[in-house]
Amino acid sequence: MKNVEMKVEGNILTIKVDLTKEFGPSSSGKTIIIASTEGNIAIPEKEEVKIGLNVYKKK
Repeated sequence: MKNVEMKVEGNILTIKVDLTKEFGPSSSGKTIIIASTEGNIAIPEKEEVKIGLNVYKKK
Protein backbone atom coordinates (compact mmCIF):
# COMPACT_ATOMS: atom_id res chain seq x y z
CA MET A 1 0.00 0.00 0.00
CA LYS A 2 1.15 3.48 -0.80
CA ASN A 3 -0.03 6.35 1.41
CA VAL A 4 -3.21 4.58 2.60
CA GLU A 5 -4.09 4.09 6.26
CA MET A 6 -7.20 2.09 7.16
CA LYS A 7 -8.87 1.58 10.52
CA VAL A 8 -12.02 -0.30 11.52
CA GLU A 9 -14.04 0.83 14.53
CA GLY A 10 -17.14 -1.30 15.02
CA ASN A 11 -18.73 -1.40 11.58
CA ILE A 12 -17.09 1.80 10.29
CA LEU A 13 -14.06 1.76 7.97
CA THR A 14 -11.99 4.95 8.02
CA ILE A 15 -9.47 5.61 5.25
CA LYS A 16 -6.74 8.26 5.55
CA VAL A 17 -4.78 9.53 2.55
CA ASP A 18 -2.25 12.37 2.61
CA LEU A 19 -3.20 14.38 -0.49
CA THR A 20 0.16 16.21 -0.52
CA LYS A 21 2.15 13.07 -1.41
CA GLU A 22 2.89 11.88 -4.93
CA PHE A 23 4.28 8.55 -6.15
CA GLY A 24 4.96 9.44 -9.76
CA PRO A 25 3.03 8.87 -12.96
CA SER A 26 0.54 6.07 -13.54
CA SER A 27 1.43 3.33 -16.01
CA SER A 28 -0.45 5.21 -18.75
CA GLY A 29 1.38 8.42 -17.87
CA LYS A 30 -1.86 10.42 -17.88
CA THR A 31 -2.16 10.86 -14.12
CA ILE A 32 -0.02 11.24 -10.98
CA ILE A 33 -0.58 8.61 -8.28
CA ILE A 34 -1.32 10.02 -4.81
CA ALA A 35 -2.30 6.76 -3.06
CA SER A 36 -3.08 3.16 -3.94
CA THR A 37 -3.78 -0.17 -2.34
CA GLU A 38 -2.01 -1.62 -5.42
CA GLY A 39 -4.86 -4.00 -6.13
CA ASN A 40 -7.58 -5.51 -3.98
CA ILE A 41 -6.67 -6.20 -0.36
CA ALA A 42 -8.48 -7.38 2.77
CA ILE A 43 -9.71 -4.78 5.23
CA PRO A 44 -8.07 -4.99 8.68
CA GLU A 45 -10.08 -7.19 11.08
CA LYS A 46 -12.58 -8.04 8.27
CA GLU A 47 -10.62 -10.43 6.06
CA GLU A 48 -13.77 -11.37 4.11
CA VAL A 49 -14.21 -7.74 2.96
CA LYS A 50 -11.90 -6.42 0.23
CA ILE A 51 -11.03 -2.94 -1.01
CA GLY A 52 -9.27 -1.60 -4.09
CA LEU A 53 -8.41 2.10 -3.87
CA ASN A 54 -6.63 4.46 -6.27
CA VAL A 55 -6.29 8.19 -5.64
CA TYR A 56 -4.80 10.26 -8.45
CA LYS A 57 -4.78 13.62 -10.16
CA LYS A 58 -4.32 14.79 -13.74
CA LYS A 59 -0.76 15.60 -14.80
